[in-house]
Amino acid sequence: MTEQRYPFEYAVLRVIPRVERGESINAGVLVYCHRLGYLGSRVHLDQDRLRALDPTADPVAISSVLRSLAGVCSDAAVGPTAEQSIGQRFRQLTAPKSTVIQPGPVHTGLTTDPAAETERLLRLLVLP
Repeated sequence: MTEQRYPFEYAVLRVIPRVERGESINAGVLVYCHRLGYLGSRVHLDQDRLRALDPTADPVAISSVLRSLAGVCSDAAVGPTAEQSIGQRFRQLTAPKSTVIQPGPVHTGLTTDPAAETERLLRLLVLP
């Protein structure tokens, strides 16, 4: 018998150190599965690739923002974010932005385990 698969949505977090140039590196993934009540993220900033795009970029500041975005996904979220549903958080995180860290388009898929899917997408789309 086949395991039940559930629809999920995901987006890649991209770092665009010089927005005017539009060059980016993938630095994280956001995964949302409404049916299983899951919102997760994993981030990884490749500092060598960042320096290749912009030697003046601040990897410490960018990493800090990436960790903050990942924190919005966690059960330990605080402040007004904690009052939002996980669906609202995902929509907020994936809304178009014009900043150094931007979400890519939202894609969909089917999964039996959204946490494992988050790790798989990180390996596939972000890690070197």
